[in-house]
Amino acid sequence: MKLVKTICAFLVVGVLAASCEKKEAVTTDMTDSSAAPMDTTVVVTTPNIVEVASGNADFSTLVAAVKAAGLVETLSGDGPFTVFAPTNAAFDKLPAGTVDGLLKPESMDKLKSVLTYHVVAGKFDAAAVIDAINKNNGKYTVTTVQGGKIDLSLKGDKVMLTDANGGTAEVVMADVPASNGVIHAIDTVVMPK
Repeated sequence: MKLVKTICAFLVVGVLAASCEKKEAVTTDMTDSSAAPMDTTVVVTTPNIVEVASGNADFSTLVAAVKAAGLVETLSGDGPFTVFAPTNAAFDKLPAGTVDGLLKPESMDKLKSVLTYHVVAGKFDAAAVIDAINKNNGKYTVTTVQGGKIDLSLKGDKVMLTDANGGTAEVVMADVPASNGVIHAIDTVVMPK
């Protein structure tokens, strides 16, 4: 019986010694200077139009409207899109109750129409917009995703939008980049017919 206990003791000591050696070998390999360097590249992606708008408190009303209209997936798609994005202050200019009325489920079609009227297919930065206006005698008409038209013009150095009803909006912040297009913030909600 003593012999069995002695053999077991040697086996335990042998296993422990072997496992310590393995640990030491692994540690040595990990600190070996000839090992290949680790890739520490960080991938930074530009957020899409909806993500950019969601990250800016000045677009919270627009983001709520986009969600209510079921347009998040569309405006998160490949695009590219140019969005003339009304700020919260722009929505505040609308008659009392307009935004609340548009956000009701029964108004979804009208809300989609208003929102897609602010979107143009393609990516048009401020320089391209100004160039198009200047090449077209001071007025350039774009067709929106909604199907309506908006006239773009200059007032001094500001880009102005004129909607189908004669209402105007001014671009107050241009060239906000997104992975699937560009955003130009406007100070007034433009309306389709």
